Amino acid sequence: MGVFEYVSVLTSIVIGLGIAHLLRGVVSLIQHPGRHKTYWVHLFWVAFMFFQAIFWWWWEFGLETLETWTFQVYLFVLLYAFILYLLCALLFPSDLDGYAGYKDYFLSRRVWFFGLLAAFFLVDFGDTWLKGPDYFASLGLEYPITQGLYILFCLGAMITMHRLFHAGFAVIALVYQISWAFRSYSTIG
Repeated sequence: MGVFEYVSVLTSIVIGLGIAHLLRGVVSLIQHPGRHKTYWVHLFWVAFMFFQAIFWWWWEFGLETLETWTFQVYLFVLLYAFILYLLCALLFPSDLDGYAGYKDYFLSRRVWFFGLLAAFFLVDFGDTWLKGPDYFASLGLEYPITQGLYILFCLGAMITMHRLFHAGFAVIALVYQISWAFRSYSTIG
């Protein structure tokens, strides 16, 4: 087993826990549809994070080419996985006591969620750079522009509770990220 595979075991467990958390939350909505009021914007972010989590495994194959692994790089990759897990966990709390439903909960936790999401996109810059300057350049100008816009929109989402802003951001983020994934990463290697 190489270093990449060794590191992948722990990050896979962390990401798998995030996916399990999302799936458990969705199953709870299906099993008890009337227990808590759902919020379609929240569900779009659930879909976004589910896609990010499964896709994270796919784009992390690029780290296989990393020749030298240091403890700092190892910690950085784990941090990236931990942030993704936290984002997934924030979407479905252990209970909704004290909240009128998922809309109330999501908007009350928007600073945490979008703060971590901004950190996720920022860390992605470093992760992409770890894969090499040629790899970074291969993604074109669209990549840094989009990541920068995501960070700015996350900062805006932390500040505002404007329904149209949150709705538009959720829809555009999900549609764009799926498009980007299939356009840029449909094959690895």
